Amino acid sequence: MTHPLDPLSADEFRAVAALLRRERQVSATPTATSELGWRIASVELVEPSKDELAAFEAEGTVPERRAKAICLNRSANATYRSVVALGADRVETFEHVPGVQANFTVDEFTECDEMLRAHPDVIAALARRGITDLANVFMDTWTFGAAVAPPEYRDRRLGWSDTWRKEAPGANPYAHLISGLHCIVDLNTMELLRVEDDGGVETPIVMGEYVPSHVPERIRAASTREPLTPLFVTQPDGPSFTLDGNLLQWQNWSLRIGFNYREGMTLHTVGYRDGGRVRSVAHRMSFAEMIVPYRDSSVDHYRRTAFDIGEWGLGFMTTSLELGCDCLGEIRYLDAVIHDSAGEPITIVNAICIHEEDGAVLWKHVDHDAGAEVRRMRRLTISFHVTVANYEYLVYWRLYQDGNIECEVRATGIMVTTPLAPGAPHPNGTLVDERTYAPFHQHFLVARLDMDVDGRDNTVVMSESYAEPMGPQNPYGLSVVTRNVPLRTESEGKQDVDFSTQRGWKVVNTNVVNGLGTHPAYKLVPGGAIPPMFDPESPVLKRANVIGHTLWVTPNSAAERWPAGEFVNQSESDTGLGQWTTANRSIDDTDVVLWYVFGLHHITRPEDWPVMPVDVVSFWLKPFGFFDRNPALDVPPTVSDVCHAESRPS
Repeated sequence: MTHPLDPLSADEFRAVAALLRRERQVSATPTATSELGWRIASVELVEPSKDELAAFEAEGTVPERRAKAICLNRSANATYRSVVALGADRVETFEHVPGVQANFTVDEFTECDEMLRAHPDVIAALARRGITDLANVFMDTWTFGAAVAPPEYRDRRLGWSDTWRKEAPGANPYAHLISGLHCIVDLNTMELLRVEDDGGVETPIVMGEYVPSHVPERIRAASTREPLTPLFVTQPDGPSFTLDGNLLQWQNWSLRIGFNYREGMTLHTVGYRDGGRVRSVAHRMSFAEMIVPYRDSSVDHYRRTAFDIGEWGLGFMTTSLELGCDCLGEIRYLDAVIHDSAGEPITIVNAICIHEEDGAVLWKHVDHDAGAEVRRMRRLTISFHVTVANYEYLVYWRLYQDGNIECEVRATGIMVTTPLAPGAPHPNGTLVDERTYAPFHQHFLVARLDMDVDGRDNTVVMSESYAEPMGPQNPYGLSVVTRNVPLRTESEGKQDVDFSTQRGWKVVNTNVVNGLGTHPAYKLVPGGAIPPMFDPESPVLKRANVIGHTLWVTPNSAAERWPAGEFVNQSESDTGLGQWTTANRSIDDTDVVLWYVFGLHHITRPEDWPVMPVDVVSFWLKPFGFFDRNPALDVPPTVSDVCHAESRPS
């Protein structure tokens, strides 16, 4: 039986598209309501409420399967929001949302590249630069923010393009930017509105290749690295976790794995079995937005601010993990289903990887009389990878035997670069190759954490440490004490990181008492927090208030899922957290959501070129009084003969 939280299936995507065609004439081909046809920009499950889930678990009451679809009438440049009831076989709502642009689709990205490479004006612009072989030219289309969109075109669905040239088929498509050449496109009509060409600069000779067959022999020959011997991770008896559909269970943990076009992988109903009962930790955890502003006002980069989740969607960008050695060991995979702009399903094979990893020592003590007690750490890793044009983001959620949850993101891929005129300065980037610099930029990630610590009603407490002044009661200046301040309103819930006080935030259930007489909690331990460094009047900060604070806390609302607003494509102002929190609602002893902002402040390096080694950021959710003592005391010791294989030189 389908669980209410299971992602939409391929058949359900087809049913949504069929219902929209039947009842609202939403078709990719021209219709009476659209001479250019429609695009189905996005389809996702309307997740059941917590009350509906509780009724399902307690009584078997199955909630209606619903899907939300965002549809774009290309002829009218009009966006519609629809809800489809799959069980009832009908379209429940279909409403026009004025003044907004739907998310970009992969189809538009592909069609734009094909159109521009065949356009005579683009061909002529490239010919003026001596480029006549368009087979190795690539047009990379980006979205606009309203503040930098051409005023005369702001009533259209717009894209702007970079132009790149690769040395040969299969070579790095992002190695050679054709600087100063950009196209403005109406993506509804696929019409080239303007070619911007400032002539660019003389192209430098760079080595931007990373695929071995394209790396010059002189560089390959200079390698002195010895090959590694094989490293095998084996579990002859299979993994220690079970996967029943989308229900994952391992070492007292249980959760459900979801997936949608916008957030990619989502984690639901995360619980921990403590004795004879499963205690709730979180209802839902995901990434709700990713904002990547380039901190360079040059002609090639001033428009370059990506909202990768809201404008494009991590689900659409998820790549199959069958393509390389992304995971190691005894692996189980889950496929994911997305759709094209006609609503037809597309299956991403092996989209999500689940495997166990050794994590070195979990706990240890060596007693003079009793000897050593050692337990090795095992952790369960649930991951998915996305390719957003030139960058890769590798997302890992890790569960630990001591009740910890770690969220880690690794960024890799290829930096955007720009050629320089001889002797030209580059104050907003780092020189990475001959007359070529990589601009500074930032990657802001927003984790949406719907916590349910031992139940729905929680209070968030700001916790920090400080040293007491020296005095009669503290003669040596040793005293460090903690300060715990409950956050009662949304204005108090806007918090900034402070490493000088080791500030963190505890999600506390004040309605429950543990065995020590205190209240159970999970603590958000910050990591990777970065400052926005924007003027308050900056268009980026106006579009994304969320990056102005490290943490926001709001009361849970099904309508409040996207921190910079539901529609960020061509947005001018924030319609998310910045707007919601003006009501200054109570967040005291209620169903709360934490929005944690972290990421990478990327001061580019030569070592990041031509392909970037992973940069790693993470944060933790750690039990704090959730258990009465170390919950990993019952982890059995590892049999010694599986710990190592001794080898001696011959």
